[in-house]
Amino acid sequence: MTIVIVRIRFEHKNQEKLANMKDIITSSREELAELLWKSDLIIHRILKNSINVHDSRNEIFRYLDGIDTALFTIYSHSKQDMNILEKKNARDCIRVLKTILRTQNEKQSHFSALRALYNIARENRVPKNISEGFLFEFIYLFRGINGNSGLFAEKEKPPFLNLDGMEAALERTMFLDDYSKRMDLSFKKYRTGLDHDLVPERNDMKQRILQQFGGNEEDWTDYKWHLDHIISDIDTLQNVAALDGGEIRGLKLAIENNIPFQITPYYLSLFDRENRKQYDLSIRAQVLPSVTYCQNYLRSIRTGTSMDFMDEASTSPIETITRRYPKILILKPFQSCPQICVYCQRNWEIKSLQESSITKETVLNAINWIKANPHISEVLVTGGDPLTLNDSIIDRLLGMISDIEHVDRIRIGTRTLVTLPSRFTDNLINIFSKYHKLGERDLCIITHFQHPTEFTPDTIDAVSRIKKQGINIYNQQVFTYYNSKKFESCLLRKTMKKSGIDPYYTFNTKGKEETIDYRVPISRLEQERQEEARLLPGLERTDESVFNVPRLGKSHLRAWQDHEVIMILPDGRRVYRFYPWESKMELVEPYNYVDVSIYRYLKRLYYDGEDVDEYKSIWYYF
Repeated sequence: MTIVIVRIRFEHKNQEKLANMKDIITSSREELAELLWKSDLIIHRILKNSINVHDSRNEIFRYLDGIDTALFTIYSHSKQDMNILEKKNARDCIRVLKTILRTQNEKQSHFSALRALYNIARENRVPKNISEGFLFEFIYLFRGINGNSGLFAEKEKPPFLNLDGMEAALERTMFLDDYSKRMDLSFKKYRTGLDHDLVPERNDMKQRILQQFGGNEEDWTDYKWHLDHIISDIDTLQNVAALDGGEIRGLKLAIENNIPFQITPYYLSLFDRENRKQYDLSIRAQVLPSVTYCQNYLRSIRTGTSMDFMDEASTSPIETITRRYPKILILKPFQSCPQICVYCQRNWEIKSLQESSITKETVLNAINWIKANPHISEVLVTGGDPLTLNDSIIDRLLGMISDIEHVDRIRIGTRTLVTLPSRFTDNLINIFSKYHKLGERDLCIITHFQHPTEFTPDTIDAVSRIKKQGINIYNQQVFTYYNSKKFESCLLRKTMKKSGIDPYYTFNTKGKEETIDYRVPISRLEQERQEEARLLPGLERTDESVFNVPRLGKSHLRAWQDHEVIMILPDGRRVYRFYPWESKMELVEPYNYVDVSIYRYLKRLYYDGEDVDEYKSIWYYF
């Protein structure tokens, strides 16, 4: 126990060596290995002196148990001066490190991080297959178990905790103002489509698009005109907005290999015509397939790899229906959307508008199946985007679902509020209102805003007319690289809520190889939820962060009992074990998921001009 205490105090001397991530994000593997062993001299000694890996495993477990005992013995308050928050973080790190070192998890992940560490220590060199990301993970784990996370090193107990009454309130106010200032400063880095200087710029783009297609202002308000002029070729795009070399190469590859992409004229008007890489990065990334996306998409097809990440084929009791939960199911009456999102969960089945071919008989069979199952009380009509269908078909469809006595809620899953707001005609809204009867049946809209720049006066107008009918609108965001910077998604939540839309879910990006450019470490989403969204008023952060487990559905990312890190792979990726929502009710198998590397994510942010020191706590979200 004395050794642990001495070592904890000793390691604080090395604190400054990892204080500035900007200085080490480009460090060599050899330099990082040196930092690794300085982060825990005793683990290094155990690895160096052990007879074999098995012996080192036992010794490290005993060592970690000793640290835990030293930190949390009933007398620990008199033996340690470590901050209780640092102690909690140490215990979390001990738990994670023990899980990673277990032989069962080595078998499940087909890799032994312990053996890799053992070889590095014994051979005094870093093998080629071991990445900087791997070393970073263990540097921070070792520092964490020693109480040297760096999260609390320069912080003191807030003075308001030692005060009372008005004096405490005034001191506390200063802290709260500081939180707000940091958030407000970050908001200034981003734009919303409602900004006064951006509205005329988008109007100019609208005029360019109308000129391109020979249209007029009346055409712009007609959603059918937009559907007739969907953009799916490079020439039209280049005539309206500048494309860089990477965008052109990606588009060419998509066209050559029949990878569908579609952009509505309205959504194209949200592009920055000059492509200055300022406010429309998220918008472009959603609709312009990159070279990496196309290459990985084609590789999946060539190797026979399923792109059905959620394994919907195994949760579809009848064609066009997906069911993962007791009371709700998904009905997909249409296979396409006015606009195709590159990162779409269903990119494996989404067709171009011309190719979508679900028959009336198929939809009727699905509705009859719902009618025959009294356990279904809620139907999510999605697709593809069902609002691509004409009003009369939508009316008949909603009418048939409404006639099912046990259905008391209908959700409309659509992105047209973002991509085609003119679709919300008075006639369509009146159709919705027919089937929205308080106390009898709820009809609501689930939409998908990704970024605050997607809000425009046109979307506000559509939302306003929908809300006048008492119809609620909820948003599902996908957390991607292009909306993951500090407070970026907070501005989206804020913009949504004051625009009449409730934040509902934030999804971790699906683990599809073709969308690797979009994927973000789970720890970043957890960090965003705890350190950024938490600063917003409660009504602006009503969304829940979730990971979708294939076949079984959503697992909440805030709950330790729902997931755990079981391994660090050579390239620095964490392997998570997810426990599905019904794991405490049924004997369902956990799901192992390989995440993206935190190190690579931070390095990408660094080269995109972000201050990566602002993200340093990311390593301690598990």
